[in-house]
Amino acid sequence: MKKLLTATLLGLALAFTVNAAEKGKDKHEHAAKAGPTGGKLITEVEPHVEFFVTKDKKVEIRFVDDDNKVVAPGEQVISVIMGDRSAPTKLAFTKDGNKLVSDKAIPEGNDLPTVVQIKAKPDAKSVTEKFNLNLNDCPTCKNKEYACTCAHGDEKEEKK
Repeated sequence: MKKLLTATLLGLALAFTVNAAEKGKDKHEHAAKAGPTGGKLITEVEPHVEFFVTKDKKVEIRFVDDDNKVVAPGEQVISVIMGDRSAPTKLAFTKDGNKLVSDKAIPEGNDLPTVVQIKAKPDAKSVTEKFNLNLNDCPTCKNKEYACTCAHGDEKEEKK
């Protein structure tokens, strides 16, 4: 009887663990989607945030709804730190129409460690998004690598 009870409890614990892991996995798996101007879409906040690097190397932040339509900025506070850890570049943002624009250009380089902190309101808890800002063109979609929407990095090389 003791063995049956132990086996049942272990089975239930395993089932709950697997179920919780599957739910957590679903929560973070999104179809790759770029923002309306081809930037990286950060979906962990509402409204979502599009991170876009312009030709003059400034960062534009747009807020978008679930239909990828731009919405006017509200009280959101955005901070970006990027580049070399020993001398990071900190970007501040000012409102420009329906977007926020960085006060200066991003540092030189093509693969910059980037940390974006987003607060829905000045006194709210921040959401942090970390990624490498790879400015190379994607070989298979029309976006830069940092905003790539295809799965070209997921396929495995065939052995010869």
